Amino acid sequence: MKVVHVEAKLNKKISLPDTFIEKLPRKVALFTTIQFMNSMPRFLEQIKKSGREAVLFKTGHTRHKGQILGCNVQEWQDYSDEEFDAFAYVGDGLFHPKALLWKNNDKKVFAYNPFNNQEYELTGKDMEIVKKKYNAALSKFYASRKIGVLVSTKPGQFYMKKAFELRKEYPDKEFYYFMDNTINFNALEDFPFVEAWVNTACPRIGFDDSIKISKPIVNMEDIKKG
Repeated sequence: MKVVHVEAKLNKKISLPDTFIEKLPRKVALFTTIQFMNSMPRFLEQIKKSGREAVLFKTGHTRHKGQILGCNVQEWQDYSDEEFDAFAYVGDGLFHPKALLWKNNDKKVFAYNPFNNQEYELTGKDMEIVKKKYNAALSKFYASRKIGVLVSTKPGQFYMKKAFELRKEYPDKEFYYFMDNTINFNALEDFPFVEAWVNTACPRIGFDDSIKISKPIVNMEDIKKG
């Protein structure tokens, strides 16, 4: 099946409010979703006029500098060694700011939602409860014998070979593999024998979607021995 990806951008340009810009530190790494990329030049100009600096980084699986996806869960040194004081994010919800913080909890995220004009700040402390739950899920994985492995067929998320390597790395466990294009979390309840799940797709599933699953779920990268 051929797949065509079409960029869907907001049919108007937006500006950052002065109240938001005034909260920013001297240098920020600026991000937004594809919907607002056509407003990025204006964001940069506004921040520059305020005497501050905004830098743009190219993340994994994205097309534009400054664009962010929910699966961009990396330490920022993976993309650049340039120093900055905090993240700035333009978009709705907490989905993407949490992705920025997951492995960069020494940074703040200053966020602005252009749909409701809400401004907010997130720090590593906002992720503490999520991380405690995730660490408990890791402990459950190591203590469990029957493990379900979720494999996505989506481009950029298909890691079947690495998923099969788990059988050699953990010979004392039984692995059951579940493959789909889009994971149906409700359907996972049909397999009560599974004691813990391993996610091999978007890393956000391991902590953001864990509330949708009754059994613990961990990301493959956190349990891989090789």
